[in-house]
Amino acid sequence: MTETVSAAVRRETGFTIAGEAPAVTDERYRTVAGPGESQFTISGSQFLGHARPAETVEAAEAFVEEVRAEYDDATHNVPAYRVRADPLRAWASDDGEPSGSAGKPALNVLAGQELENVVVVVTRYFGGTELGVGGLVSAYSRAVKEATEDAGVREERPHERLAITVEYDDSGTLRSILESEGVDFEASYEARVQFIVRVPTAESDTLRDRIASATSGRAMVETPEA
Repeated sequence: MTETVSAAVRRETGFTIAGEAPAVTDERYRTVAGPGESQFTISGSQFLGHARPAETVEAAEAFVEEVRAEYDDATHNVPAYRVRADPLRAWASDDGEPSGSAGKPALNVLAGQELENVVVVVTRYFGGTELGVGGLVSAYSRAVKEATEDAGVREERPHERLAITVEYDDSGTLRSILESEGVDFEASYEARVQFIVRVPTAESDTLRDRIASATSGRAMVETPEA
């Protein structure tokens, strides 16, 4: 299974690392535990690394655009991400740096650490001294490595999100089921009650069956948009 590039909107053409990608399975995987940052200066150039978890390609690309907007005065904002999809999607861009000197090293760090559902952006403010391709490779790799170290790494189980809508009479039953299953959820009470649930993929079918049985099929279970 090869890593493929996302077709979502980008400011410039990106690329993937050639080779075999791990299959997306229900087994645990490594990801960053939360936000991470790094900062250092080399020969006058300031490098800022930003790392975040991202469960979808859309979330990864939204973070890339967020950093680009915040640091729109920077010389470069180099993004890279690896997101679990089918197949695994891995993408990076040099954002104007010499070809292969920025995006690919950033993506290589993520792949080398076997991190998935992660997005990084390295911001560079040029300091007046050219670093050369080798120097850029080292700097961008360092920025990603230190940002992911700052974020921390954890093992995660694949999850999916469900939108479950019920009448008020069934809302107490559904809430009790979700609490007994120990899943994360948010509830909104309007004309009907909707629960947005985050459930381990391997347990999704069992939860669906339990809800259908408890509500005699009255609960409407859908997959919400990302």
